[in-house]
Amino acid sequence: MTAPHLDESPVGASDDRASLLDLALLLVSHLRLLVLVPLLAGLVALGVSYLVQPTFTASTTFLPPQPPQSSAASALSSLGALSGLAGVAGGLKSPADQYVSLMQSVTVQDRVIDSFNLMQIYRTKLRVDARKRLGLNVRITLGKKDGLITVEVDDTDPTRAADMANRYVDELRKVTGGLALTEAQQRRVFFEAQLKKSRDQLTQAQVVLQSSGFNQRALRAEPKAAADGYARLKAELTAAEVRLQTLRVGLADTAPEVQQQLNRLAALRSQLGKLEGALEGPTDSDYLSKYREFKYQETLFELFSRQFELARVDESREGVLIQVVDVAAPPERKSRPKRAVVAVVSTGMVFLLMLAFVVLRHSLRRAADNPTTGKKLSALRAAFSR
Repeated sequence: MTAPHLDESPVGASDDRASLLDLALLLVSHLRLLVLVPLLAGLVALGVSYLVQPTFTASTTFLPPQPPQSSAASALSSLGALSGLAGVAGGLKSPADQYVSLMQSVTVQDRVIDSFNLMQIYRTKLRVDARKRLGLNVRITLGKKDGLITVEVDDTDPTRAADMANRYVDELRKVTGGLALTEAQQRRVFFEAQLKKSRDQLTQAQVVLQSSGFNQRALRAEPKAAADGYARLKAELTAAEVRLQTLRVGLADTAPEVQQQLNRLAALRSQLGKLEGALEGPTDSDYLSKYREFKYQETLFELFSRQFELARVDESREGVLIQVVDVAAPPERKSRPKRAVVAVVSTGMVFLLMLAFVVLRHSLRRAADNPTTGKKLSALRAAFSR
């Protein structure tokens, strides 16, 4: 006898095909709802987008200052112990991120707010709210590969957007002009303070010398070459002490650099002590010691003056190096709202919501037809009704 024919297809596969057919039937039966409602929602969103005031984006790109080679390096070797001071004063480099932070500072924001009367435009009573609104409308980014800084400004007025972007660059120039950010600026500030202190001490020494009865006879009694050598050596000792103080800020006393500087100080003090012993004698007098002090202050003032002038030359070379690559111009096209994107996204979101609604409603109806799940749904409705 021939064995009866059996269906070789698995039972689970048949159930899956049945479920897919049921889902397809469900979607086709609600096709009008799934198509018309999302399309209507997309048309409504498109119409609403025309009521929104358009926003324009203006951008400017510039190259921040680059640290140039210092012209003071060639003259440092002739200044003895002072040669190490320039390195201490200008050891820090200003990264481009620092310029981005400066443009995002409260000082720059307040200047932009006042320049364009943004508190009235943004309709804010508090300046802090105007800063928040301005921060949302301004984006300042640094290019990781090219090092260029880009400023993008959003505004409803294209001309004002361009003017605000350009104003950020102008305000950066003003802020950097009053701060010591670059290597040359740091050296200039350092030596300017030292020069002012040395000038005051030189003036005081000159007044004391003149009041002591200094004359040509005293000059012959104290040879000028010896006094100049003494002043030069004492100036180098003072500069070495300043160098040691700056090293101890970041290094321990056991560091090789500190130990080397201590040895240099000991050698200079020993030479100065011998020179002072040789200069003191029967011919020494009060006004001769004051003359040596005057020559010391004069030599120190000349050394600081030379370094200060070199720092000013370097600063003048790098002070104008904020180079604008692209000047912001009023944009011809709006940046938002993008009406096509709004319509498409709205249509897609409403379609997904309607699809979920149809499937969920169908599942609830099937569950209500089942005696077991029907009782649970009835109990759930009763609990919510309470």
